[in-house]
Amino acid sequence: MTEKDFVPNSYKVLPEEGRVTWKAPSNIALVKYWGKKPDQIPANPSISFTLDTSATTTTLAFRRKRRADSKISFDLFFEGEPKESFNPKIQTFLERIENYVPFVKDYHLTIETSNSFPHSSGIASSASGMAALALCLMSMEKQILGDITADFFNRKASFLARLGSGSACRSIEGGLIQWGGTDSISGSSDLFGIQYPFEVHPVFQDFQDTILLVHKGQKQVSSTVGHNLMHDHPYAEGRFSQAHENLKNLKPILAQGDLEAFIKIVESEALTLHAMMLTSLPYFILMKPDTLEIINKIWQYREKTNHSVCFTLDAGANVHMLYPKSIKDVVSQFIQNELVAHCENGQWIDDQLGKGAVLL
Repeated sequence: MTEKDFVPNSYKVLPEEGRVTWKAPSNIALVKYWGKKPDQIPANPSISFTLDTSATTTTLAFRRKRRADSKISFDLFFEGEPKESFNPKIQTFLERIENYVPFVKDYHLTIETSNSFPHSSGIASSASGMAALALCLMSMEKQILGDITADFFNRKASFLARLGSGSACRSIEGGLIQWGGTDSISGSSDLFGIQYPFEVHPVFQDFQDTILLVHKGQKQVSSTVGHNLMHDHPYAEGRFSQAHENLKNLKPILAQGDLEAFIKIVESEALTLHAMMLTSLPYFILMKPDTLEIINKIWQYREKTNHSVCFTLDAGANVHMLYPKSIKDVVSQFIQNELVAHCENGQWIDDQLGKGAVLL
């Protein structure tokens, strides 16, 4: 599919008003996306676990304008309060997607959004937030057109969400989601995420993700700035090749339930992501001392118990601890005994592999 496939035909009838609510999950990448081209096109493919409880709920109310104009008009409320600092990002997003959902200029939009996780908890909300808003807009389009298939609905929602936040395209459907064109996966695309098309062993189908909140609040460097630093990065091409290779190597690992090999790739990907930050110009460090303490304790615990527990990181200090559901109870005890001391205010979030966004 190309961008042209997402440009609709002219609308015959526009409803006067309406209201729709979607809940969309966050996700955690196993093979990381770091570096992008114009129009939110990834420099390398990625794959992620869709999460469950870490989610954004967005209600979109729309009311037809009395006088037609070409201006985008909206109000945004976060946790019930106006949030003007979010407005520039939403404005940019709506302007980017206007060609694909041209009805937005015919309405005044009221966007009410909230997260299941604490604000400024250090969990990226752009993926779940943009996914939820994109799904609301697709529900508007379905109400107008009426004959949209479920597959096209999800694919276009992923396409729109990507234009707001790259990783948001992986927060539409559940399970393992792959994004970015690669020869090793037929049907893969830079334009939208797809459900991983190959066999996945049962051990990976109920994986757990405990998010250890090392540092809450705004990152010292935005992801957008970090992505842009890959343009002239001395190790960029090697990194992009590594991502393609790791994605290809995951195919037999995920099919066979090879936890040892899975751990090697996932942890290597996490550390490579931060290595790219350490070696860019300007360079930066998003890990904190407690991030490293947790990583070392996970390694020690795994060596001592032989339990298949590993970590991954996003572009921040928090640690995502991944493990099979079968060892959830003993891992929970390990967290409380050894790791909670390294979490800000003793906070962590228990999450797991989720089933994707839900219309409420």
